[in-house]
Amino acid sequence: MTTRASTMTPRYDVIVIGGGNAALCAAIEARRGGRSVLILEAAPTMFRGGNSRHTRNVRYLHRGEDFHLVGDYLEDEFYQDLLDVTGGNTDERLARLTIRASEGVGHWMAGNGITWQGALRGTLQLSRTNAFFLGGGKALLNTYYETARKLGIEVQFDAEVCGLEVRPGDFHQITVGSEAAARLYEAKVVVAASGGFEANLDWLGEYWGEAAQNFLIRGTPYNKGGVLKLLLAAGAKAIGDPREYHAVACDARGPQFDGGIVTRLDSVPFGIVVNRDAQRFSDEGVDMWPKRYASWGGLLARQPGQIAYSILDAKLASEYIPSLYPAIRADNLEDLARHLRLPPVELRHTIEQFNAAVVPGTYDPTKLDDCHTEGLEVAKSHWAQTIDRPPYMAYPLRPGITFTYHGVGVAEDGQVIGDDGHPLGNVFAAGEIMAGNILGRGYMAGFGMTIGTIWGRIAGQGAAAHAER
Repeated sequence: MTTRASTMTPRYDVIVIGGGNAALCAAIEARRGGRSVLILEAAPTMFRGGNSRHTRNVRYLHRGEDFHLVGDYLEDEFYQDLLDVTGGNTDERLARLTIRASEGVGHWMAGNGITWQGALRGTLQLSRTNAFFLGGGKALLNTYYETARKLGIEVQFDAEVCGLEVRPGDFHQITVGSEAAARLYEAKVVVAASGGFEANLDWLGEYWGEAAQNFLIRGTPYNKGGVLKLLLAAGAKAIGDPREYHAVACDARGPQFDGGIVTRLDSVPFGIVVNRDAQRFSDEGVDMWPKRYASWGGLLARQPGQIAYSILDAKLASEYIPSLYPAIRADNLEDLARHLRLPPVELRHTIEQFNAAVVPGTYDPTKLDDCHTEGLEVAKSHWAQTIDRPPYMAYPLRPGITFTYHGVGVAEDGQVIGDDGHPLGNVFAAGEIMAGNILGRGYMAGFGMTIGTIWGRIAGQGAAAHAER
C-alpha cells in the first residue's frame, strides 16, 4: 500500500512523543535550550496527559522543610527505601542519579507554575517524603501545557505515532496516523515519553494469559506500547521483566480503564484480605502502606480469578481513605459471605482463626505497632485487630495496573541504548517507557512522578544539546 503524506514534511529540532509529565518536562527543557519543539500526544485534548492526570504528589530529596515537607529526606534513606520495595532490582547508578537530581525539584516545579498544598497526614505517612501539588495531576498538566504554550512549543493531539524510522544508530522520521492518511515529521532528535503498554490487554495477555482480562487499568487507555514496540524493533535494548508493573488493589466495581486514584483501596492494612476461597494469602500489615500498597496488585493478580476481598468491622471503619464505592455491609458473617459469594463456613473459620491468633498490644496506625498474630501460617505483623464488631464491611479487590516496567535501556544523559550497548544516536527516553531501569519491581508513593520529572528534564536537556551538533 502506498502511504499518502504531505509533500512538505515539517521538521523540528526536537519531537517529544507523549503528553504527560515526563514529556512536558522534556519539551520545556528542550525549548529553554533554544530548540524548536513539537509534542505529539496520542490522546484527544480532553484526555491529554497520560497517567499523570491521576497523580497528586512527588517524592524528592530535601534538607529541612521544603514546600510543606518536614525534616530531612536524604540520599541514603531514599535509596534504602527504593531497595526495600524493589528487593534490589534496580540499576544503582541510575537510581542514585535520579535521587540526587531530585533535590530542588520542588523549586523547579514551582518555577514552572506549580502550587503546593500541605501533605496529607495520618496513615499515609508522607509528610516528610512527598510534596502534594494543589489540584492534583490535572492541574499540574494544565499548568505545564500553559507554560509550553507561552514558550512557543507546538502540540498536536490525536497524534498516535505508528512509524518510527531509525536508520542504523540514528532516528530519521516519524509517521503519525494510519497508513491511509499518514503525516510525516522529521526532527534532529526524538524523545520517547509515551508510557508503557499496560492498556494493551492483548500484550499483557502474552505474559499473563486470560488473567489479563481481569486487570483494571487505573490510568489512560492510550498507553498501548506502540512506540515501545517500534523502539525495540529498531534495536533498542529491552530492560525490565514484562510481567512486572506498578499495580495496586482497586475496587473491583470500578471501570476497566481510567479509574484513577479514587478506585484505589487503602483499607487493606487494617483488616484482613481473603481470596474467593475465603482464605488469607498475604501479610496485610508487613510494612507502612506507602511502601507496601503497590505490592497488592501483583498479589491479587496471582489469586484465583484475580479477585479478593478486604474485610473489616465497625471499629475500623474510619481508619482509611474510603473508596469511591460504598462498603458492602452485613450484620453477620453469613450474610456478608452471601453478599460476596464466598463460602460462609470457610469465611467464618478464617475470621475466627484470625481473631484467636491476635496478640493484643498498643494499636497505632501511624507506625509499626506491636499488634500482631501468632500461630498462623500467614501472619499479620502489625495493626492486627479482632474482627468481631458488626456491622461487618467488605470491599471487592482486583489488581489495578498503573504502568508496566518493561521498557528501553538508557544512558545517564537519557539516550536510548541499543542491543550492542551503544546509544541509538539521537533517540532519548523519559518516564514510564524507561522506568524499569530503576524500578525492577515494587513501587513507593510518588516515585513515578520523580522519575518522569527528573528524566524528562535530563532527556530534554540532552536532546537540546544533541540538536546543536
